Amino acid sequence: MGKANDRHRINERNGTKRSCSRHLLFIFFFLYAISSGHLQMAEAEEMKLKLPLGLKTSALKIPADNPITKGKVVLGRFLFFDKRLSKDDRISCATCHIPVLAFTDRQPVSIGINRQQGGRSAPTALNRAFTNVQFWDGRAPTLEAQSVGPLTNPIEHGFMNNDEMVAKLNSIDGYKKQFKMVFKTGITVETVGKAIATYQRTFLSGNSPFDRFDAGNDSKAISDTAKRGLKLFRGKARCGICHAGFNFSDESFHNLGVGWGHEVVDVGRYNVTQKKKDIGGFKTPTLREIEHTAPYMHDGSLATLDDVVAFYNQGGVTNPFLSQLVMPLKLNDMEQKDLVAFLKTLSGEGWQQIKEPETFPK
Repeated sequence: MGKANDRHRINERNGTKRSCSRHLLFIFFFLYAISSGHLQMAEAEEMKLKLPLGLKTSALKIPADNPITKGKVVLGRFLFFDKRLSKDDRISCATCHIPVLAFTDRQPVSIGINRQQGGRSAPTALNRAFTNVQFWDGRAPTLEAQSVGPLTNPIEHGFMNNDEMVAKLNSIDGYKKQFKMVFKTGITVETVGKAIATYQRTFLSGNSPFDRFDAGNDSKAISDTAKRGLKLFRGKARCGICHAGFNFSDESFHNLGVGWGHEVVDVGRYNVTQKKKDIGGFKTPTLREIEHTAPYMHDGSLATLDDVVAFYNQGGVTNPFLSQLVMPLKLNDMEQKDLVAFLKTLSGEGWQQIKEPETFPK
């Protein structure tokens, strides 16, 4: 009996040793995988965006040469918030596109390097995954181009050229290693743009009270006042002509007369196309989170949603290039309030959890 117990204890010890050996072997191969770069496969694995209610997968604009991957999202997050991605280490993408402010800065016009003022308001970065041309004037044909455009703007991030920006990132070992793992080619203006654009495509807003009402899931998701406003939005107020589709934008350019009559007029889209018909034209912004993205218009000249509705109600500002879609609406005071109530139902979710990293590559 005693010998049997002894053999049992010996077998237990041997089993424990084999278990420990297997565990140590697993740790060894895991560490080897990290050091040899085998984990790049996980970093390169494509991610699918989880879209809130109301947004459409079929409408996503994701270039074939820049699929969304975990590695690019992580890298893009660092770059988006890193103030070293500016000439003086004081400006990041998030300086003008602040997450808690629905990715705006609540300023009429944005402030860049050396406290210089730009000429336009920072539009929200939300739901950019569904658009191609970017900026108020559409000068960037892709989100990748938009992501690097401000870096060499002398008023925004202030780099003299892209070479200077790339050289600065290359001086940071942590970034060199991350870019090498994610892109293999290392740091270029193209890979910087791809990383930041990929991260921006994760800024989503949906599942608003309007979405729940429109989907038929909750008839009480919006008030009776907002329901009257929705009817006006789609009818008498003519909003849905330009603020069309699930993202409430036709992605086109229109002259509303904003800023017309000032000493200097911003000609908007004309600077890009040089076509007379585009003088004073600016891109239709999304209305999602519109309650949280004041002030409004490309120059931030309208402080509240009430001001915006009143502006449209008067028919914009007359000028030689005013869009034919803009005309007096003849809404009474109650109708204007109803319309504002509807616009506030477009505040959703999908972005509130986004925060700055606690540490950055060194």
